[in-house]
Amino acid sequence: MPKLVLPALQETIEKLRGEFSQIPNERKPIIKELTEYVGQKAKAHQKIKLNFICTHNSRRSHIAQVWAQTAAHYFGIANVETYSGGTEATAFNPRAVKAMKDAGFDIRVKKDGTNPVYEARYTSDSPGITLFSKTYDDAFNPKNDFAAIMTCSHADENCPLVIGAAKRIALTYNDPKDFDGTPQEAEKYKERVHEIGREILYAFSEVQ
Repeated sequence: MPKLVLPALQETIEKLRGEFSQIPNERKPIIKELTEYVGQKAKAHQKIKLNFICTHNSRRSHIAQVWAQTAAHYFGIANVETYSGGTEATAFNPRAVKAMKDAGFDIRVKKDGTNPVYEARYTSDSPGITLFSKTYDDAFNPKNDFAAIMTCSHADENCPLVIGAAKRIALTYNDPKDFDGTPQEAEKYKERVHEIGREILYAFSEVQ
């Protein structure tokens, strides 16, 4: 039985679960790699550390990190720790923050600045997920025995070796940044948040 989350987020999750049939068949073998990694670790009662990596750690990697932690809670999979990083550090993009809030997440600024620190929650009393832009090998992130999940093709191509990773999965997405400043901006950010959420939820829903 799925666990409860914030009401607006619950609506989004139910919508996305109803759209699993929209996931292209060619994506499913890649998503299955994530399912199997999580399942094997869960079966062995080991910590499941997932580090979502993109070039600037500003949009897709943060979105995926939050969705994965939420999916673990929602489907009752214990010992999951999610992280994100980039090949360089910038800032969690405000457009992505807004799109995640619109999906129903509670995201607040903990520390302002050029690279703000945010805290995201999927329930009113869940531990906050700390979000800020950093390199994938930052001290905040795990050093070994984690899955490196590449959320953009640029990072996947330009970061051939992620030190300490036990598994590497290329679950890449198009960058909503391409639509910044255009009339399609809000729609494309929403589309990407929903696409990533749909696939991450599907991955966790399949864990045996």
